[in-house]
Amino acid sequence: MTDQPSTPTDIDDRLDAAVAAAEHGGTVALDSFRTSLDVETKAEGSMDAVTAVDRAVQKRVFEFIGERYPDDAVVGEEDDALKTVPEEGVAWVVDPIDGTNNYVAGNRVWMTSVAVCRDGDPVAAANYAPATDDLYAAGAGRTSRNDTTAAVSDETDLESFLVNPIFGVSRSDRRELSAVVDTVLAEFGDLRRFGCAQAALSGVAAGELEATVSTVELNDWDTAAGVHLVRRAGGRATDVYGNRWRPGSRGLIASNGEAHDMLVETFDPET
Repeated sequence: MTDQPSTPTDIDDRLDAAVAAAEHGGTVALDSFRTSLDVETKAEGSMDAVTAVDRAVQKRVFEFIGERYPDDAVVGEEDDALKTVPEEGVAWVVDPIDGTNNYVAGNRVWMTSVAVCRDGDPVAAANYAPATDDLYAAGAGRTSRNDTTAAVSDETDLESFLVNPIFGVSRSDRRELSAVVDTVLAEFGDLRRFGCAQAALSGVAAGELEATVSTVELNDWDTAAGVHLVRRAGGRATDVYGNRWRPGSRGLIASNGEAHDMLVETFDPET
């Protein structure tokens, strides 16, 4: 039977492993950053990229986790890995390179992300940005950015909010993105679009942004770690209807919590 992390010590032990796994995988990716890459495309077309490096990083992270926690489930983006977080037990959630299009272009905004979920909820998270050497981490205790406590912004004025929309590259996602962009520009301070969901969520956790918004279902590996970071940093994360976010939820609104209900009301797809 899987050894579930039921105490702060269990969680923090896995957090240490998540940090190390993210750093190991991120180092593999950094070795090939800004070099010549063979780029393939996946189902959603030319903007849905994958490289041999993505696969190599995932393999390295999976091996690292498997050596230490062989009975835990592992969810990952690439190839034939498990694709959804089990509702029971412990599961690791890995995105080898979140922001592959940025990575391929030589843009430094990309991350290696590792989260630990228990019974479907994230309980530990590590997001490592190798190109800038920034590490965001959270377990049972504080959220940190590079070993310094991180906290969400205390901004309350919606007209000063920086909001990052998180959407995929499909045609339907782009249509929804267009509507959200119009709303952000009309109702909030300004818009940021990093092209890396985990960077955006980490930014909310560290007070660099006030909110991230999506009205479509996102992949577990794009969200689980960042959601935990936001929550442990004092923010809120719900689905697009305002219910507690869990893997598989429709949409994601993660914010500093100061005007979360207003964000939910503004982006409710049924209004």
